[in-house]
Amino acid sequence: MSGEFHPSAHAASAPDRLAVVVPSTGETRTYAELEANSNRIAAMLRSRGLGRGDVVAVVMPNDVTWYEIVWGVQRCGMYLVPVNWHLTAKEASYIVADCGAKALFAGAALADTIARFGDAASNVGLRISVGGELPGFEPLEAAVDGQPDTASPDDVEGSWMFYSSGTTGQPKGIKPGLPTIELGTTNPLVMLLAGVYGLDSSTVYLSPAPLYHAAPAGWSTTAQRLGGTVVVMDRFDPLEWLRLIEEYKVTHTQVVPTHLVRLLKLAEATRARYDTSSLRVVVHAAAPCPPEVKRAALDWLGPIVYEYYAASEGTGFCAIGPQEWLDHPGSVGKSLLGPVHILDEAGNELPVGEEGEIWFEALHRFDYHGDPEKTARAFNDRGWNSIGDIGRLDEEGYLYLTDRVSNMIISGGVNIYPREAEDVLVVHYAVEDVAVIGTPDEVMGEQVTAFVQLRDGEVGTPKLAEELIEYCRERLSHFKCPREVRFVESLPRLPNGKLLKRMLTAPR
Repeated sequence: MSGEFHPSAHAASAPDRLAVVVPSTGETRTYAELEANSNRIAAMLRSRGLGRGDVVAVVMPNDVTWYEIVWGVQRCGMYLVPVNWHLTAKEASYIVADCGAKALFAGAALADTIARFGDAASNVGLRISVGGELPGFEPLEAAVDGQPDTASPDDVEGSWMFYSSGTTGQPKGIKPGLPTIELGTTNPLVMLLAGVYGLDSSTVYLSPAPLYHAAPAGWSTTAQRLGGTVVVMDRFDPLEWLRLIEEYKVTHTQVVPTHLVRLLKLAEATRARYDTSSLRVVVHAAAPCPPEVKRAALDWLGPIVYEYYAASEGTGFCAIGPQEWLDHPGSVGKSLLGPVHILDEAGNELPVGEEGEIWFEALHRFDYHGDPEKTARAFNDRGWNSIGDIGRLDEEGYLYLTDRVSNMIISGGVNIYPREAEDVLVVHYAVEDVAVIGTPDEVMGEQVTAFVQLRDGEVGTPKLAEELIEYCRERLSHFKCPREVRFVESLPRLPNGKLLKRMLTAPR
């Protein structure tokens, strides 16, 4: 018997309610179907010798079966590793090998990538293909054939094991301790999403991002813990996002700032064609949002735009509502999971208003899988955790992000955080996306350089580059602005909005 915060509870009380919809394929799963199929997968895993604490990797596009696998794995008390299938085969196979997976579920749609996994796949004892055949893999349908579709008395909560984005190096697995609670017991994310954002059984949650990321995975499965319906896009498209809100009467959705930028650059008349009145909450996170973009989103959507600041490590969570943000523009909110501290490089607490590294009093610890040195660096001698972000607190305890330590540019001995210039340049009429980094300079050590992706129809000319530099200088101190603009076809941004700045450092 499980607690109320699990799909199995809703399979009993509302079996015909939709648990997940994938509009691009038309596939759906009711709660009854999700329960039956996840039970078959759990039974199959146990019959193959897997048990509590084992690791299962999943490499597949957004799909209804993804949820069946997730709930099947996690009700066995195992760790589930969602692998970023947008990575190269070398990068993705590294995660499969590094996590020590005893089972690998792979989407047949990714056959070319999976074929190049080599030993990373062949060394996994149980290999299951989803949505078709893969050489050396057993089809899911055959694997679960004859397995019981009812819950096991051995069911127990498992956990995610997300891998960091690897924006500054090799990704690392974030491995929390396994919960020792009854299946369906509430957890901090359930309490946050229900209490702060009002998710419940009436929720229709639209997820526009790949499910291998922590936020889409965690939020959409929490919506299912609460009995809501999840609508999953296979990729973000601004017009399709608007259409799905109207068609499915979406109540909640989570986006990243780059999504908001793309939506706001649609013609106002185009946006007005769609009925978005069902929306109760639009949440954005994962990357800093330029204040001008946030104001424009509030003007368009009304007082339903919320923001939070958190990390896959799960040791901190700040949140801010629409009116709070208008009263504290630029803030990411107050901490809801323990106190937050701003420390200098020596570990001393800084006064209100001064910028330093952000540390959270961690409610739980985690390990970076296989990297005790990185784990040790993530915690200080007081048990507080930092992921390397820089920020400040105001007198009321609201947190403001400056940038990441690793992004800081040192030019002529002056510390420059590129986010300020990025926030200015991204709202220029010609700019689709922008990244600002430090590039080598013989005199200054580093100079501020902007990599700019232009909107369709715009042409990167020396005149436009000068215009962008002057546009920035009119709004910021000159030393914070780019001395050079490089036009690029696209920026190496992950689907969750995070930018791979290390990919921009190669010489032209």
